[in-house]
Amino acid sequence: MSTTQSERLRGLLEPLVTARQLDLEEIEVSRAGRRRVLRIIVDSDDGVELDACAELSRAVSETLDETDAMGEGEYVLEVSSPGADRPLTEHRHFVRAVGRLVRFRLEEGGELVARVLGVDDEGLDLEVPGVKGRKATARRVGFPEIAKARVEIEFNRKDKKEEEEA
Repeated sequence: MSTTQSERLRGLLEPLVTARQLDLEEIEVSRAGRRRVLRIIVDSDDGVELDACAELSRAVSETLDETDAMGEGEYVLEVSSPGADRPLTEHRHFVRAVGRLVRFRLEEGGELVARVLGVDDEGLDLEVPGVKGRKATARRVGFPEIAKARVEIEFNRKDKKEEEEA
């Protein structure tokens, strides 16, 4: 997708997304046979419900039908939330990961798996799980130290709603 088309789509769609208290994370146009696929990824601090994606999809579809932003050819529109394994790249991604276990690849080399306890403008406060019966330890990591970060999937983790009910 050309930069101008990407910028035009972002400018056109971002107001629709923010009006629903969502963040526009990504816009991607790709080919699937003769058709193009427009993928719009949205998120919020509380996650994204399926109904919100459906409502946004209808609004985006109407807006795109009223403009020539996608050109003349056919396209498929997909509106979804980011996958659980998407990389954490923005400050807001780390804020949303508070309480979650995250795998970090560090700029200095090596990996670290730790639970995010807090986030500020300079970095993260982490709890590194203990190994072989040892206690967990606290660690501070600055944003410049992080090469890559991704949430680890935990199947037995309680979500915020379960914790609030308990």
